[in-house]
Amino acid sequence: MDNLRQTLHKILLLLIGFVGVNGFFTSCSLKSNEKTFTIGMSQCGMDDRWRVEMIEGMNRELSFYPECKFILKDAHWNNETQIKQLEELIEQKVDLIIVSPNESIYVQTAIEKAYKAGIPVVVVDRRIFSDQFTAFVGADNYLVGKNAGEYANILLNGKGNILEIGFGPTTSPSIGRHSGFYDVVSKYAGLHYMEYLNKNWKAYEWEKQLRKRLQTNGSAIDLIFVHNDRSANICYNICKEFGLEKKIKIIGVDGLLGKDLGLDLVQKKKISATILYPTGGEEAIQIAVKILKKQSFQKENRLFTTVINSQNVSMMLAQIQKLNEQQADIERQTQKMNELNRIFSSQRNLLYFTSSLLLIVLILGGFLWSLFREKQKSNLVLAEQNHAISQQKDEIEKISQLARQATEDKLRFYSYISHEFRTPLSLILTPSEDLLQRKQFDVKEARNILQLIHKNANRLLRLVDQLLELRKLDAGKMELELHNHDIIAFVRDIVSDFSVKAKSQQIDLQFICPFTTLPFWFDAEKLDKVLFNIISNAFKYTPRGGMIHVTLLKNVEKIEIMIADNGIGMSKVEKERAFDLFYRGNQNISLGTGLGLALSREFVNLHQGEIELDSEPSKGTTFKVILPLIKPQNNLEVISQTAVKTREILEEVPSVLNTEKGPAHENTIVLIEDNLELNQFLKQKLEKNYNVANVENAERGWEEILSNMPDLIISDVMLPKMDGFSLTQKIKSDFRTSHIPVILLTAKGQTESQIEGTKAGADAYISKPFNQQLLEEKIKGLLVNRDRMRRRFSGEIINPSHLQKGERKFLVEFELLIEKNIQDSSLSVEKLSQELGMSRVQLFRKISALTNKNVADYIADFKVLKAKALLKESNKSIAEIAYELGFNNPSYFTTFFKQKTNQTPTDFRNN
Repeated sequence: MDNLRQTLHKILLLLIGFVGVNGFFTSCSLKSNEKTFTIGMSQCGMDDRWRVEMIEGMNRELSFYPECKFILKDAHWNNETQIKQLEELIEQKVDLIIVSPNESIYVQTAIEKAYKAGIPVVVVDRRIFSDQFTAFVGADNYLVGKNAGEYANILLNGKGNILEIGFGPTTSPSIGRHSGFYDVVSKYAGLHYMEYLNKNWKAYEWEKQLRKRLQTNGSAIDLIFVHNDRSANICYNICKEFGLEKKIKIIGVDGLLGKDLGLDLVQKKKISATILYPTGGEEAIQIAVKILKKQSFQKENRLFTTVINSQNVSMMLAQIQKLNEQQADIERQTQKMNELNRIFSSQRNLLYFTSSLLLIVLILGGFLWSLFREKQKSNLVLAEQNHAISQQKDEIEKISQLARQATEDKLRFYSYISHEFRTPLSLILTPSEDLLQRKQFDVKEARNILQLIHKNANRLLRLVDQLLELRKLDAGKMELELHNHDIIAFVRDIVSDFSVKAKSQQIDLQFICPFTTLPFWFDAEKLDKVLFNIISNAFKYTPRGGMIHVTLLKNVEKIEIMIADNGIGMSKVEKERAFDLFYRGNQNISLGTGLGLALSREFVNLHQGEIELDSEPSKGTTFKVILPLIKPQNNLEVISQTAVKTREILEEVPSVLNTEKGPAHENTIVLIEDNLELNQFLKQKLEKNYNVANVENAERGWEEILSNMPDLIISDVMLPKMDGFSLTQKIKSDFRTSHIPVILLTAKGQTESQIEGTKAGADAYISKPFNQQLLEEKIKGLLVNRDRMRRRFSGEIINPSHLQKGERKFLVEFELLIEKNIQDSSLSVEKLSQELGMSRVQLFRKISALTNKNVADYIADFKVLKAKALLKESNKSIAEIAYELGFNNPSYFTTFFKQKTNQTPTDFRNN
């Protein structure tokens, strides 16, 4: 078999050699006797559209010269690489070199070396500082800069501040463009040339420099000249970040066609103009061919440049589109001709190869048949091996997935634990900082603050204890300490600890049991944590006015303890994963749920019992703890305590919101915080200087906002149901409340969360634990800025253009409504508020907050401005104008106008 295979191989090689030799001589006979040329091109870089378009233009022009071979090398903006490429082209003895220098001062020696070696050199785009080259093709960069300077003067009407950005101090384009631009700008006294940013920038470096200048002095910049359109687009986006895209005019260079390129940016009005900078690809090839064919040519070939702005960009686009269509037609015709040539050649060559191929097919047929038989056997072996490998791969993927999931769960768990620690830390750090800053102490108040600190320190201790207990459970080192207790008294005592909290939240809390006493063996400390955690969660998820019922029942073999509430309930997915250590279903609820429930289930399992969960969304949740009768082990020390409580947990006494009204202050704050102790602490600190309305959820907070129309809102982010982000969006999107500043407090300190809060419209974002003094200074600053804005714009009636978009829209709508009803002599605040869909008080507060005027004064000032316009711009009589403005008596209109302007209507018109 092996001998047969070797014989077949030899025959096959002979036949292939015969066909190859035949094809070689055939192709040689078809070659043209026309002389061929080799053109080498060293491009400084190929990562921008301008240079890609240059190469495309060269390739299009080369399609007319099939005798020319083209070698393209990319230097990747590296001088040493380009010098090396030029030396390689010299060694290859190419017929002509086209070079676009990276930095002329460094590459110039290599160009002169090629020129002295007798190789013609065509320099494109960037000039060299020598005459040792054959021809130059490119636009005049000095003229480009000059055109940009002249157009900058036109855009700024001869007056303004200008910033220039370049990208290489030693490159000839940057040198020429800067010189031309600066020479023109310096001629005009009204133009102030601020700065020239020019280095061998990386993208992030110059963007960082630009952002720094816009942040510190952006309002002073009127125009930016950028040396290329690609960077001009980035410049526009950075200006947009600072809200300066309409103020700052931008001039770029290149004028290319394409998305986010020069012509597109001008058409979209992202930049004011672009200076056309032709690539010169076609012209470079034309000059090169003339040189190679010994035809006459010019050494200096200047390309046309001009300013492209919004007035001529459409015409330029149309012309380019027409040229592209004509080029496409030429390419299609060339392609068709080439295809016909290929068809002709293939049909002719087919005759030479047909007989050879038939012979090869016959020989190969026999050869392949023998190989096919052997391959079938090999495939069976490979199939078995593949199956084994596939099984191993599946096992590895399963193990990898489990490891990945475990890692993600642990990272999530540590993140949630950190989040859980932040609220107690806030209630420790903030009060303690407040005490340290005081010079005098009120003993009672200081004691209350220290009790709050002590209570939250114990909360942190319990969280750490839970983590240690979980660790013990995980290591199998946790054991039960069984004692004989009265379980009914035990459960009743736990329920009674929540009575104060139930009363403050108006929750119906009951303990239901048909027995009086019931001795039972259990670990009191662990069962206490189980019941305490479940009841605490019930209070978290049960709204004000709801119910929580705890029921204890017994049968022959077990005891059942049921905790039922009518709170928000759980979804199917949340039920399935409620006891998972690393899972938290409702992202607006504290982490205590996931950690506590996982620990509770482990404690119940230690008692050889079960914990069951039944819940439906919006219908409530029921936990059932089932404990079997356990007899203590012989080696277990048992202490019988039937009437003594064994539990030692700090009492969770909720801070009830204070509803008593303190002294009246100028400003009102709505405080929304679901942690009652932090809510009460902040209220006590803030009500010394402000009227404070404090609530515990976003829904009630919205009601307080609409009823009080406060001067400022403070809200936690992690709230039940509607979170702080959603509430902020609701406040900022409602024209009645969009002017009110919002401060968000949160345990989420990550940058992503701060970005989300800023997008929602928050005016400030403070992470827990926070400094109380910082919070109060933030409040003062926002209120002062709001008051300053009111005073600043109190005199603007028709054009409140400096206000935020939402406020500007409201005032425009309000003025249009006044304009619509201006002839109505009975126009009143009540009628305007009804048409705007808000109460009279809300309208009054909204107008007052934005303009520092009441509604009546605002309408009066509007009529005065309208009257002035009619008196100056129309020939209507005083009486006609009075009736048009809603005055029943022209004489009263005259009196009204004189009171407002110290002139009569007639005097005002004649002046």
